[in-house]
Amino acid sequence: MQAVPTPDAEAAPPGAAALWARRLQTALARLLGVPVALLVAAEIGVLLAGVIARYVFHHPLIWSDEVASILFLWLAMLGSAIAFERGDHMRMTAVVSKLQPAQRAFLDVLATTAALAFLLLILPYAWEYAVEEAVMHTPALDIQNSWRVAAMATGFGAMALFALLRLVQLGRPRQVLQALALTVGLIVGMALLQPLWRQLGNLNLVVFFVVVVAGAVFAGVPIAFAFGLATMGYVMLTTNTPVLVVVGRMDEGVSHLILLSVPLFVFLGQLIEMTGMARAMVAFLASLLGHVRGGLHYVLLGAMYLVSGISGSKAADMAAVAPVLFPEMIKRGAKEGDLVALLAATGAQTETIPPSIVLITIGSVTGVSIAALFTGGLLPGLVLALMLVVVVWFRYRTEDLQGVQRASRRQIGKTFLIALPAVALPFIIRAAVVEGVATATEVSTIGIAYGVLAGIFVYRQFDWKRVYPMLVDTASLSGSILLIIGAATAMAWGLTQSGFSRDLSEAMRAIPGGAASFMAVSIVAFIVLGSVLEGIPAIVLFGPLLFPIAKAVGIHEVHYAMVVILAMGMGLFAPPFGVGYYAACAIGRVNPDSGIGPIAAYMAALFVGLLVVALVPWISIGFL
Repeated sequence: MQAVPTPDAEAAPPGAAALWARRLQTALARLLGVPVALLVAAEIGVLLAGVIARYVFHHPLIWSDEVASILFLWLAMLGSAIAFERGDHMRMTAVVSKLQPAQRAFLDVLATTAALAFLLLILPYAWEYAVEEAVMHTPALDIQNSWRVAAMATGFGAMALFALLRLVQLGRPRQVLQALALTVGLIVGMALLQPLWRQLGNLNLVVFFVVVVAGAVFAGVPIAFAFGLATMGYVMLTTNTPVLVVVGRMDEGVSHLILLSVPLFVFLGQLIEMTGMARAMVAFLASLLGHVRGGLHYVLLGAMYLVSGISGSKAADMAAVAPVLFPEMIKRGAKEGDLVALLAATGAQTETIPPSIVLITIGSVTGVSIAALFTGGLLPGLVLALMLVVVVWFRYRTEDLQGVQRASRRQIGKTFLIALPAVALPFIIRAAVVEGVATATEVSTIGIAYGVLAGIFVYRQFDWKRVYPMLVDTASLSGSILLIIGAATAMAWGLTQSGFSRDLSEAMRAIPGGAASFMAVSIVAFIVLGSVLEGIPAIVLFGPLLFPIAKAVGIHEVHYAMVVILAMGMGLFAPPFGVGYYAACAIGRVNPDSGIGPIAAYMAALFVGLLVVALVPWISIGFL
């Protein structure tokens, strides 16, 4: 998967309309950048103030959660608009990239027209939803709830405007008209077949949630909009349910307060890279193991384990570690393909390490304790790391270390002292949750405050000029993630109200072999789902359906969570479909083709580790 492409500046003709559209898009993006940056900063301030007021002064701020909730929906929707302008909404391009340039260009335009179709379809209902919510008042501040939900209409409207400006900038009217005609034709054709859909009953689920979703995703339509189009079509053409319900379900999915930790941990991940904390941890590990055969590969494993405990974002983890280690590893003779393969494998291995965004998402949609998930996630990641160590040892047992000097005890001690404030951060975050100082949502603000202080007073690498771009980047990435969650929540609601969840539950219970068979089927299913849908949409769609079944057949919820997360991680980072693999290649600046061969052994090792975690529940629940 990759982001939706923006118009090629060199290819766009210098026509007046295209130039004006580009200028207007740039101006609107800058205009939106200021409020989204302020929203991220305000969320950090409000939640941190709530922690301090409650834990230090013992006077909770009764309005803090409500203010945070209001700001959060605006952050999610305006962040989605920024992501649309930048082309940051995730989509699958494994099929599209194999087509001829002309076909690929057409599908790129079609992705924009399909997204525009969804936005124009839902925008009137988003406005109606805001009007309807005017009669509701918030409990603490006693203001109309429309002030909060107006964010949805604003965000959808901004994205629709950006989509129109993008089409104008393409400068290929015939191609744009063809894409628009195909999009409109498909929508009209589906509408004319409404009597047929009404007669199909639950077979409509296959039509809309399998055929339409798969067709849109593989054609390169961003995942969030593919989900949205399928759900809107299903509700409008096969049910009597008001479309307003779809907007309400999206609001519910995006607004879950637990998800507030997503942008905050994304920002924290950028912060540890900017302040040099990640570099300090890597340098310490390198001083310990740099002289060992395959030593820097072990450092890569250890660094990803430690950094994952801080940032909560796999892209941030890889971006913090790879640029520090890859140049020296290449000097020692490591092949680029093997490096990027190991980087992708460590991304899958560390999916359960708190404060993983996937852990937070599972807790928000299934009701499993996030503190328990944080505790249970450490050992499974370690088990998979040991499996990867075996592969690294075998591959690099004959590595030539001529010219590599072993670090002295003094050098090791010095790098340890430098890295100590950074190494302490994951433990501070976990202790704050376990000891009740902060919730899983709030704890990231403690990490951010700690990171700012460490960057200013310890590492002295705090670049104030980078703060604003980091805040905007945080809003963009978070908006793209949260819009997927909102669309997936609406889609999951469509599946549930149709009776699909009941049918799925009965089918899964009927599988012979009890818990063992259910676990095996879940592993295969989530590997596939992880590669096609990514982890978060798959969890939002199927978590509420499958976790109750797992509990009914006798599987502990935390144990099941660890298994499905690791299974999804394997799918997410495995070529040819896994978005994580291509993110690793982009960060390492390596051609994806070169890593496909080397990653096979790492994926086999991860699968063995996954089986160990599945067969030994104590690994996940032994310390609860």
